[in-house]
Amino acid sequence: MITPLPVAVLVSGHGTNLQAIINEREAGKLPIAIKVVISNDSSAYALKRAEQHGIPTHCISHKKFDSREAFDSEITKALESFGVELVVLAGFNRILSSHFVKHWKFRLINIHPSLVPAFPGLHAQRQAIEYGVKIAGCSVFFVDEGVDTGPIIIQSAVPVFPDDTEDTLTARILEQEHLILPLAIYWIATDQIYQNGRHVISPKSDVPLMRDYHDR
Repeated sequence: MITPLPVAVLVSGHGTNLQAIINEREAGKLPIAIKVVISNDSSAYALKRAEQHGIPTHCISHKKFDSREAFDSEITKALESFGVELVVLAGFNRILSSHFVKHWKFRLINIHPSLVPAFPGLHAQRQAIEYGVKIAGCSVFFVDEGVDTGPIIIQSAVPVFPDDTEDTLTARILEQEHLILPLAIYWIATDQIYQNGRHVISPKSDVPLMRDYHDR
């Protein structure tokens, strides 16, 4: 029997990726224990999602701290008090300090709505449409000190259609985010990935690829 991996999820918004993780865990597909959900925004709906499933929540407002390092230190203190071993950024809208990233090295993952290294930072879907790409997607990666530059665990591609808007492309990418983030967590929880420099070796994925989208 696999010992559940103690996980924390950091959120700032609606929390649909958090919900995808919770759903997989409650279906018995993720050998994890979500020890705490932490947000920097007390109004984040993600906190309500966690509470509805009996998951402890904690709000740490970045506005109460004079520096990014002080804010991050408080987050680390909370994470360690819950015995967390993996930190999942699921729509957490704060840039983390180098000290925090180094402390949680290879125990900190993020999901981003692009095929990184393309379109890092904010509004990746808008960037993709404005650039005119034909393929967009999402990525899960270990966080390093850059902006969306860490070693990639898994990616999933989606087509960009001529009539796409930022909203329609966002919705299509989000469907894939809900698949690959729990899958990446599963691989980590079951010791199925191996990291060598920038290269992360992971099992074959059954996430739908471009060929699974029918022409419109």
